[in-house]
Amino acid sequence: MPEKLPLSRFFSLEENSDGKYLEVYSRGIEVLRLTALNKGTAFTEAERIELGLEGLLPPVVVTLEDQVVRLYNGFINKKDDLSKYQFLRAVQERNEVLYYALISAHLEEMMPIIYTPTVGKAVQNYSSIYRSPRGLTFTAKNISRAEEIVNNYPWNDVRMIVATDSSAILGIGDQGHGGLAICIGKMALYTAGGGLSPLNALPVDLDVGTDREDLREDPGYLGVREPRLVGEEYFVMLDKFVAAVKKRWPKAIIQWEDFAKDVAYKVLERYRKVIPSFNDDIQGTGAVVLSGLLAACKMKGENLIDQRIIVVGAGAGGVGVAKVIQDGLVREGLTREEARRVMFIMDEFGLVVEGISPDEYKKPIMQFKETYANWEISGEIPSLLEVINNAKPTAMLGLTGVSGLFNQDVIEAMAHQSNNPIIFPLSNPTSNVEAVPDDIFRWCNNVHASGKDCYPIVASGSPFPDVLINAKTHTIGQGNNAFIFPGLGYAAALGECTEVTDSMIIESAYALADYTVEHYLESGLIYPPIADLKKVSENITERVLNRMLDEGLVNREDITTENFKEKIADNAWKAEYLPFVAAKN
Repeated sequence: MPEKLPLSRFFSLEENSDGKYLEVYSRGIEVLRLTALNKGTAFTEAERIELGLEGLLPPVVVTLEDQVVRLYNGFINKKDDLSKYQFLRAVQERNEVLYYALISAHLEEMMPIIYTPTVGKAVQNYSSIYRSPRGLTFTAKNISRAEEIVNNYPWNDVRMIVATDSSAILGIGDQGHGGLAICIGKMALYTAGGGLSPLNALPVDLDVGTDREDLREDPGYLGVREPRLVGEEYFVMLDKFVAAVKKRWPKAIIQWEDFAKDVAYKVLERYRKVIPSFNDDIQGTGAVVLSGLLAACKMKGENLIDQRIIVVGAGAGGVGVAKVIQDGLVREGLTREEARRVMFIMDEFGLVVEGISPDEYKKPIMQFKETYANWEISGEIPSLLEVINNAKPTAMLGLTGVSGLFNQDVIEAMAHQSNNPIIFPLSNPTSNVEAVPDDIFRWCNNVHASGKDCYPIVASGSPFPDVLINAKTHTIGQGNNAFIFPGLGYAAALGECTEVTDSMIIESAYALADYTVEHYLESGLIYPPIADLKKVSENITERVLNRMLDEGLVNREDITTENFKEKIADNAWKAEYLPFVAAKN
């Protein structure tokens, strides 16, 4: 995307007949301390002399590729995943380009470290492993100075913000200030996967306090030691944050991240037309799950509208998934009411039913009472097993964060309904998954539906190893939001949209499914490997940006139907060292 020059008070991006270069205003040790400028041992001799770096570095000049090899050797020697996470974060805080060159070269290996599941451990240990500042933190005490705070951030052209109030991180709940780590991880994937420049990125923690007494009483805790803001006070703080962002960076998109169900929908609806924004847990998760369902249906030789689907978990993520799948069913030809009738959403009390559940945000996905009027049930509303046995579902999706919820009875009940039940235990981190894939396959194999071995189609939220059963290897797809949000968000930022619409979300889901079907369905996969993240994101960016053009959502005259693919390629950030030139005084 067009850069606003100068990018910061430290440097500007320039271009001449030889290509792009950075004009640097800083000198000496300051250059080495700025993560966006530091090349370390890769500074050329001429740059060392011109920028006052001579004598401050080892004498040998190396390449970026040499640095990547050296750091990878350091990475693999770390003893555990959290140590590897700390190692990579330390690299990021020394040298931004080198960090992205390293993780891009080893993305499949490193993504579980910088993102799920290891980022969950980083969130839980954020205060104890804290080393360097990144992003911005807003609190009730400093929000009155929000405009001054956004001006403290050094980058002048922020296009993508990932912001959390840390109330519902992954499946581990209220994490207070530690939630900033999840925003840092997602911003890294916007760059490594989607092509967003790190100079256009901002992770934000909205520290509204924490309701966890253990955190508030921990002498090492770095966040606000007060109970969470609620009600009007909460939204007054968010209003001021949004207003400050909109004034400082009028082209920014906000990704709302890990908000608890009681506020997630309110935040999304309150701001989505004020500033372009989306909620990854509600919409991104929904898109990636819909994509997996579409690919699984192709694998079975069926259509989405042939399925009867249980969504277990009615928090922000579960209801968001249900709404996006409902949109997919409507796109495939069902009416909105017909789509509701083939979907069964479960909360901790049982089936979510119209007229019984008090939660307003669940209303669009509630089941009708007459649906189960002739079922034999033990209580007022059907339980999970009663829904399985009566509704005869073909797919079951887990978004509860409750480890082991899909026990043997539940899985075998699903296996009785279909030879190839679609079962997605999607909760993160790994310790919170509803069932491990190996158990799902073993329990399904106990059931012989229609005289055939029962082989489920399984995907999870975190990575799991292949499952070997009956001498056949089954690869477990990873239904990870990272397949959706980098491409979706980058398209929105590149096109400078004024609203992230539901049609953009659905288009991203179909783009991912089409990519998987084209490249991997014959191999038995319903999601591509993580190594394909950049290609997947490019595909989603193209599809979403094209949809935006069709619907008049692109607010840049230089992007047209004829040239949008070229613009995507031209504006994608690359992890490479540009030449440096000292600014003239």
